[in-house]
Amino acid sequence: MNGGGYLVWVWLVYGVLSIGLTYFLARTLFKHGAAFLQNVLKDAPEMAHAVNVLLVVGFYMLNLGYAALLLRPGRLPAAGGPAEATAYLVSKLGVLLVSLGLIHFVNMFVIYQLGSQRRVRRPDPVPGYWPPPPVPAPPGP
Repeated sequence: MNGGGYLVWVWLVYGVLSIGLTYFLARTLFKHGAAFLQNVLKDAPEMAHAVNVLLVVGFYMLNLGYAALLLRPGRLPAAGGPAEATAYLVSKLGVLLVSLGLIHFVNMFVIYQLGSQRRVRRPDPVPGYWPPPPVPAPPGP
């Protein structure tokens, strides 16, 4: 089998593994992220579920699109044997997994920030109380 034949198999294996990993990670993040979002959006459980579903849809679109872009024709390896094809496959999967992890942590940071903003509660104003007017600046020399 020539080097191009190995490359076709690498693409097929990469496609199957990319789709499988993305599906597994999306399901896992959906399942375990639900509790986190429900905690952040305590007063709006429907919103927490909707955000969770939208995050999964975005996760699929972003990750599968990026996985496809990693196989751009301009980045094909030189024709080689099974060892070169395997190295190419492993390097592409490694880049994909690191990217998935980074995207996940960015999502978690954004959700944490949203939750932090919602947890900071300002005290309710006292009825009938108005803050004092600002003190005028002293006249200049």
